Amino acid sequence: MASSPTTRHRLAGLLSSPFFLFFLLFHYHIAAAESIRLAGIIRKPTPDVANIFREAPAFRNGDSCSDEERIHIAMTLDSNYLRGTMAAVLSILQHSTCPEMVEFHFLSARFEPDVLSNIKATFPYLKFNVYRFDSNKVRGKISKSIRQALDQPLNYARIYLADIIPSDVKRVLYLDSDLVVVDDVAKLWKVDLQGKVLAAPEYCHANFTPYFTNVFWSDPELSRTFQGRKPCYFNTGVMVVDVERWRQGGYTKKMEEWMKVQKHKRIYHLGSLPPFLLVLAGDITAVDHRWNQHGLGGDNLEGKCRSLHPGPISLLHWSGKGKPWLRLDSRKPCTVDHLWAPYDLYRSSAHYFEE
Repeated sequence: MASSPTTRHRLAGLLSSPFFLFFLLFHYHIAAAESIRLAGIIRKPTPDVANIFREAPAFRNGDSCSDEERIHIAMTLDSNYLRGTMAAVLSILQHSTCPEMVEFHFLSARFEPDVLSNIKATFPYLKFNVYRFDSNKVRGKISKSIRQALDQPLNYARIYLADIIPSDVKRVLYLDSDLVVVDDVAKLWKVDLQGKVLAAPEYCHANFTPYFTNVFWSDPELSRTFQGRKPCYFNTGVMVVDVERWRQGGYTKKMEEWMKVQKHKRIYHLGSLPPFLLVLAGDITAVDHRWNQHGLGGDNLEGKCRSLHPGPISLLHWSGKGKPWLRLDSRKPCTVDHLWAPYDLYRSSAHYFEE
């Protein structure tokens, strides 16, 4: 898909900025070390490979951060997406006024010592915890979706987030691994939830109907679930969650009930997203769209290139099939992938910045 003149103009400004040029030089002048890569997927390194990522610089708090509230960020952790996770963490810390107040909570389906060692070596000062997500919780509840990646048990971990992280954590910012933040994440963290359990950018102009099958819409009892609320699409890759209210309201159980219905009646196609929409669509706090410039990975089937949406941007999200590290490695990147590249800490990466 060709980029519009507006998109090309905006990208030209971003790519020519001093900030971008600094990272471009940083990217090209660090020697690449030997590592193991297969189709862009990080595999377990051999013992002689100490770290397959470059060490990130240490980010320190600004002068006004002494009394700042700690920011809790939750992400899934998997070797297949580790390269994206590293880029996301770097972007968050780099743009934070108070990076030392950011604490990460990683949800992992398996214990992978090499993944943990890479995180520690890349971010020596990072405050993080890793929690085991028991895949058996969803083994019998997952139905095949339109893309295999959406069927992975870890993709459903966000539904169980409130049950996994410590009980003293009252609020959490959930982020996918295929995004970068280009603004101070504290701005999103401090959003007023207005008594709701969840806040996220809403897209009420999108056609809501295709997210569910004809079986759902033709069943009066099922479709009645949206009665009394105006359901709007929201992307679950960027969410501010009141986990205390989530626990009190039993939202995990509510979503599990819909997953059971799905197993019997096939009422949707998109993995872990529809249960969120069924339970919460039309009943969340809307956040400015700048906090989820999503869909940059293209469509869910072919991953074709997409342009930036108009308006200011605080977060770039490669949701969809196409991931920027895969397209950059293949030397067939989309234009927007060049905005992800400066945050790539993978040692052997060698990106080519041409259209």
